[in-house]
Amino acid sequence: MGSDVLPYVYQVTKYDPADRDQHGHYAGSEDTTSDHGPVETAYLQAVAAFAEDSGVDQLAIREPQLGGFAHFGLEPPVDGYGLAGLFPAGPAGFHDGALVPIGVGLELVRAMLRDNGAWCRLEAEGEFAVHVGWDQYLYVSSGRPCEAALTCTRALGLFTQRLDASPYDFVPDDPAYVQRPADADFWARLGGTVSARRATFLQETFALNASRWHRLSRDNIETVRSQLTPRAQLAVWPDLLTDVDTAVAALPDEGLVEIIWEKEDGQITSTVVDETQFEDVLSQLAGASAAGVISMYAGEDLPLFTAVLPDSDGVLRARWQTEPTPDDRNWAFLKTLRRGQIVTGTVTSIASFGVTFVDIGGFTAMINIPELSWRPINHPSDVVSVGQQVTAEVLDVDMVRERVPLSLRAVQDDPWPQVAQRTGQVVTGPVTTIVPFGVFVRIEDREDGFEGLVHTDELDQSPQDVIEVGDALTVKIMDVDLVRRRISLSQRQAGR
Repeated sequence: MGSDVLPYVYQVTKYDPADRDQHGHYAGSEDTTSDHGPVETAYLQAVAAFAEDSGVDQLAIREPQLGGFAHFGLEPPVDGYGLAGLFPAGPAGFHDGALVPIGVGLELVRAMLRDNGAWCRLEAEGEFAVHVGWDQYLYVSSGRPCEAALTCTRALGLFTQRLDASPYDFVPDDPAYVQRPADADFWARLGGTVSARRATFLQETFALNASRWHRLSRDNIETVRSQLTPRAQLAVWPDLLTDVDTAVAALPDEGLVEIIWEKEDGQITSTVVDETQFEDVLSQLAGASAAGVISMYAGEDLPLFTAVLPDSDGVLRARWQTEPTPDDRNWAFLKTLRRGQIVTGTVTSIASFGVTFVDIGGFTAMINIPELSWRPINHPSDVVSVGQQVTAEVLDVDMVRERVPLSLRAVQDDPWPQVAQRTGQVVTGPVTTIVPFGVFVRIEDREDGFEGLVHTDELDQSPQDVIEVGDALTVKIMDVDLVRRRISLSQRQAGR
């Protein structure tokens, strides 16, 4: 349960309600920035009173943001985003899910009131939440009515108004999207990607607009994994270009980009700039061993795949979502499939090596030749054609290699039990294949009829007789092995 379902929500503000326009925005002459003094102190005392009334002594940081769009821009930026001294581990300690005592929570509220560039939601799940909005508007949610806190807040000279919900309650970008977790399948796929590409870059976003970059190799992937910030968003990118000039040539004429470069000592640096700052950054690339340029506009440059770190118990509690890549969409689709599931798709192509590819809703699955039919075939085109709609059974869902093998024959009646009932019958059929240890004879009068083996010892031929493909032989069906799908025939026993 989160703050969006808490029953008591209050707007706390220094502004007189009479000074709001028809949209509820402040329209008076008061300064909308923090006074860094008694009014700011009153806000903090009000939050402390609501927390005490709610029985809360610690808060969780949710969806932290640093700088950029997290900064309202009303006051000059401050080094450290107002977090100095609050987290022993530095800014990386300001991560989703981090629990802080009320005292630290109040300092975070102060930083947000001062518009220092750090922003987050502060919540105690199911009990309490505090959000800082534009123009010094504060929103407090609680599971209790907090009458004492309301009285205290008004005595401090602040105004309160009860609301149905905080306008800063978390809302997912896409409620229907299933976020990919950085689970065992993710790390197995990443390991395979690193091995195939020799090196890959991992972007670790521990707060919105704040990332660290790691160049992964087969030797360091586990070390990097152990040092990632909890609940971080992860994005896997192709390796940087060792030809720095080529990387620089990818800079657009204008626009917002992130430039990443690796120094000779292995240190990785990144910065977000626009065309007015390109020259300043390019001067820093003189000694770089590798570099890359990523557009900051949605949909222009996408990583190979993304994920969000789950908690240590494997549960994904982070609420933010990464921008899905085609690979992520494949993963999300595969999560809907189960072994044994019946699916319908369209044949898109037949490979020269015999595999049939089938589109099953935007994902390409495959059918190997043995799974096309219970009966012997020479080529997939004997059974299917491009553009044909087929119904098949899912044999497996490989989340690591992202492969889905299908079986067409699994949804067909198995004719082998009927063949087994013919054991002891004598039939005449053509020789289809000659091998060193005998000949194969078709025992059904159809092109895709089943064939059985007449071993050399069971041939009733004199030394001068020569058997050729197409010759008709009369044979007795001696055995039908339903496990190995083999039919044993005898020419010698045919007359008995």
